[in-house]
Amino acid sequence: MTLPTAPTPAGHVGVARLPLVSRTVAVDVADLPADLLDLLPAERGTAWIRRGDGLVAWGELLRIETRGTGRMREAAAQWRRLVEHAVVRDEVRVPGTGPVAFGSFSFAPASAAGGALVVPRVVVGRRGPVAWVTTLAEGGVAPVPELASQPAPRSPGRVELVDGALDAARWQLAVAEAVGRIRAGDLDKVVLAREVLARTAEPLDVRWALHRLAADYQACWTFAVDGLLGATPELLLRSEKGLVTSRVLAGTIRRTGDDDADLAHAALLAHSSKDLEEHEYAVTSLSEALAPFCSSTNVPETPFVLHLPNVLHLATDVTGVLTADADGAHPSSLLLADALHPTAAVAGTPTAVACEVIEQLEGMDRGRYAAPVGWMGADGDGEWALALRSAELGADPRRLRLFAGCGIVAASDPAAELAESEAKLEPMRHALRD
Repeated sequence: MTLPTAPTPAGHVGVARLPLVSRTVAVDVADLPADLLDLLPAERGTAWIRRGDGLVAWGELLRIETRGTGRMREAAAQWRRLVEHAVVRDEVRVPGTGPVAFGSFSFAPASAAGGALVVPRVVVGRRGPVAWVTTLAEGGVAPVPELASQPAPRSPGRVELVDGALDAARWQLAVAEAVGRIRAGDLDKVVLAREVLARTAEPLDVRWALHRLAADYQACWTFAVDGLLGATPELLLRSEKGLVTSRVLAGTIRRTGDDDADLAHAALLAHSSKDLEEHEYAVTSLSEALAPFCSSTNVPETPFVLHLPNVLHLATDVTGVLTADADGAHPSSLLLADALHPTAAVAGTPTAVACEVIEQLEGMDRGRYAAPVGWMGADGDGEWALALRSAELGADPRRLRLFAGCGIVAASDPAAELAESEAKLEPMRHALRD
């Protein structure tokens, strides 16, 4: 059997009528292409890649769709009920094997974008020297497909970019308004995002963008999940065998392309009172939200500077030991994501006030931008990142929404924040170019 060249018909919405049957078998790493993305068919596949390893998937067996305040909790509950009755044969047993669901969720509870967990028909994974393929079906065992590279993606051609809800001038006015409210004491920090609308001459093959993102931003998590694609540097959380890790990013400066100058900029960023203040709000927000689920946490006193091709970030890796219940079970990764979202890194401080300001000043629905995107296994472990440096592909494969956001504090300058947003838009703009 070869890989499908057209999308596999989707399963029904909600819980399976027949038991989910999952089979994972080992494959020789040498039998896989060097780039896992080469396995994806031309239609919308699913990907979660970092430094060449990760997961790719295709076909849609089942879909769990949710909305509202409890969208992540309800999706987690439906997934738990689904896998409780699943028939699982896993010959590899590493994170990412067995039944896997990929998900993305709206930033705001009231957003029409809602949320979804998608159960694919085929998942291929690689983790260092270990590789595997998982097939999923209802009521029976699906055959293992031939793992062959697919035809290379075609260029989307000329790309036209225009401002979205707010043009550059109006967005700077929104930033100035936010600074005024912060200085008046209404809140400490707010993250304001802007959108840019892209139109491609030819329908976008998402693999075109994914290949570029994965090659240029290897330290990031390159993803394509349910019409959302990007390369995010911010891991909301990784849950694995009772341990949880989260990477907080806040505080940014644009790279110059000159190594010596960038080292000087990194030193400036590490000592910038404005950026350190913004970063501290984000770290505090996340660590306080994570603490109730952990018996212990480790929060470094000072951030490090994360070097990416287009920007430098202040970064802090927070770790914790999850508390088990009476049955020895830990909270699932999606329940943790629900508890952490939205952090100050994507909303602000205090969170509730910041979200109100976002709704008043941004002039748009963020959709699933800056919200959890990732995957989870049958045991609830998984990885969820924040959908940053990303784009949303709608029903028309020639149209996308690109997003970028900036943390606004009392010392923020609207022109400087606009420049920062331009730097954050560059990964997706470059990924679309011919």
